[in-house]
Amino acid sequence: MDNQQRLTGMGRLATSLVTVLALSAVASALDARAADWRAGAATVDITPQQSMWMSGYASRTAPSEGTLHPLWAKALVLEDGEGGRAVLVTLDLVGIGRELSVEICQRLTSDYELSRDQIALCCSHTHTGPVVGRNLGTMYFIDDAQWRLIDEYAARLADDVVDVVGRAIGALEPVRVSWGGDTATFAVNRRNNKEADVETLRAEGRLVGPSDHDVPVLAVHDEQGRLKAIAFGYACHATTLSIMRWTGDYAGFAQVALEQRYPDAVALFWAGCGADQNPLPRRTVALAQQYGLQLADAVDRALGGTMQPIDGELSTTYREVALPLDTLPTRADLEQQAQSENRYEASRAAHLLAQLDGGTPLRPTYPYPVETWQLGLGPTWIVLGGEVVVDFALRLKSELDDDQSARGDVWVAGYANDVMAYIPSRRVLGEGGYEGGGAMVYYGLPTVWAPTVERVIVDAVHKQLGK
Repeated sequence: MDNQQRLTGMGRLATSLVTVLALSAVASALDARAADWRAGAATVDITPQQSMWMSGYASRTAPSEGTLHPLWAKALVLEDGEGGRAVLVTLDLVGIGRELSVEICQRLTSDYELSRDQIALCCSHTHTGPVVGRNLGTMYFIDDAQWRLIDEYAARLADDVVDVVGRAIGALEPVRVSWGGDTATFAVNRRNNKEADVETLRAEGRLVGPSDHDVPVLAVHDEQGRLKAIAFGYACHATTLSIMRWTGDYAGFAQVALEQRYPDAVALFWAGCGADQNPLPRRTVALAQQYGLQLADAVDRALGGTMQPIDGELSTTYREVALPLDTLPTRADLEQQAQSENRYEASRAAHLLAQLDGGTPLRPTYPYPVETWQLGLGPTWIVLGGEVVVDFALRLKSELDDDQSARGDVWVAGYANDVMAYIPSRRVLGEGGYEGGGAMVYYGLPTVWAPTVERVIVDAVHKQLGK
């Protein structure tokens, strides 16, 4: 080998060493950024301490009769290396309305110097929890004593949420955050499959209609490698049960199972876009337990598989968009509806007439909450208000995830921040039915949504993400 060859070889070796050292430095920097994360979690029991009216079903005629398992409010606070925070609050409740949501967030902002975009209030939508404030108020025909209990519960709930977030902040410690996912298949599109036929259709592989069976999982481990928190989601109504006892339905059973398997961890459930999805078959406690275990098993599989570490910085955004309603009713329309034999229609009309008499006109739009979180170089988390149908999740994943089938790094939550009504896609709105417009009467909104509802929401998400 001549001198030139030796010099060339030495040059290549030096270049290789520089490359290795550079890659090692990048890896070390990323690892350091990942190690800079802190997190804290806390829980509080929000089970009503006395019998009161239950939410979810208009057909109930009496208050609750005990507890199957407790209802919980849980908080997970994430903090990146630059001090940026995101606060996830999960609630074993059917939903909360705008008034209560605003109160809670204002108190969190005041007490803990959080901005509105850093807070997500996610409900499981269990149909075996209490009525909360005036959410779904026109659906209930109850006496003043029950309304007092409902208002008192909402006041205590606000205190509990503020307290549990404070305790989670106080528990902040260095952690490693990772994400992954798996699937569970008990959610069935209830618009396209008759409940009585589901077992046969499933066995024959003939279930139809869109569904989202993804189970996104966020894991938080401390410096000793102990699992401290698990946040997971699923797009399905929590309607397995209609019993008269407090329970978080399948989502509650999944959380119980995970916390039994991981005693050091807080398990937090958030509901996806499952407004047109039911757990089928249903109606028994055994089935609720079975679905809860299926969901917990999916989380376990994700934790035992390839979980991707999260590094980088948090980015959080929150906006309220003017979501348009269709043509508003006139006073004459409402006066006619107030005489309806349908007591829910009459109740809504009476409520709206009282609003007009108080000097507040009907609004042609609703201040709809759209929130997005970018978890460092990990998942994009889209958090939407209302009972959102599955079309939104499928569309947003398709448009925002370069390879959703392989990566699953777009997560879409519903039932968050303000559960004001069903949120139908353009397709579902055109098809009509319960999710397309029939359910609006129970939420007290004056009419159905305008045909542009899907475009307005999707455009708002894209704008927030800079797409």
